[in-house]
Amino acid sequence: MAEEAILGYLEHNEQIADSGVFAAERQLDHNDVVNVIKSLHGFRYVDAQNIKRETWVLTDEGRKYAAEGSPEFQLFMAVPEEGSISKDELQKRLDPAVFKIGCSQAGKNRWVEMGKQVSRKVQNVEDKVRVLLLHVQEGHEIKQEDINSLKARKLIVLQTWKGYSVTKGPNYAPQRKKVATDLTRENLQRGDWKELEFKEYNFNAKGQPAEGGHLHPLLKVRKQLKDIFLQLGFEEMPTNNYVESR
Repeated sequence: MAEEAILGYLEHNEQIADSGVFAAERQLDHNDVVNVIKSLHGFRYVDAQNIKRETWVLTDEGRKYAAEGSPEFQLFMAVPEEGSISKDELQKRLDPAVFKIGCSQAGKNRWVEMGKQVSRKVQNVEDKVRVLLLHVQEGHEIKQEDINSLKARKLIVLQTWKGYSVTKGPNYAPQRKKVATDLTRENLQRGDWKELEFKEYNFNAKGQPAEGGHLHPLLKVRKQLKDIFLQLGFEEMPTNNYVESR
């Protein structure tokens, strides 16, 4: 399906500018499109140029905070608006990892007063970390200082995306012609061997390495017996000496 889409598109257009966009518009898996492009390029049906893009994506932890809110915001929301809550009780309400990070970040932001009792220092806060994570998730650009901050907290990671731009090759055809691998008796009888296009052979390819020989079963038994006697303390005599009896 991907091959038909690529060759069919190039029949009426000069170029596929971006394989990623092409795959998305036609609801094709990009990996399948890339594999087809490599195959077509190998047979010179198309010419392909590499495209490389680096984008920031959320880590597993980042995706979790984008959905649920940052640890500092979760901790802030767990503290009552009026009065205070004991640190032990607050810890029971939150995931251990969220509590640990939330205490550090919320204290750093001066959102809460930390002690045996925890209370709010401000009434309302904005979860800027979650907002930034959602921007990254949606593909929007954010400031470099915000990137550095999220990167330091291991909430985003740089991902390299690879694709292709594609144009017609010297052997382009709207449909790939099936290449023959062998000259058969049927080809000779039908007389179509003159029109066949054969796959190129790689005469430099090496065959599978030959396996070595194997011991005869009787020789294996002899070797096992020999090992047993040697382990019992016997010594092997030189083969050119013999025991003589008088």
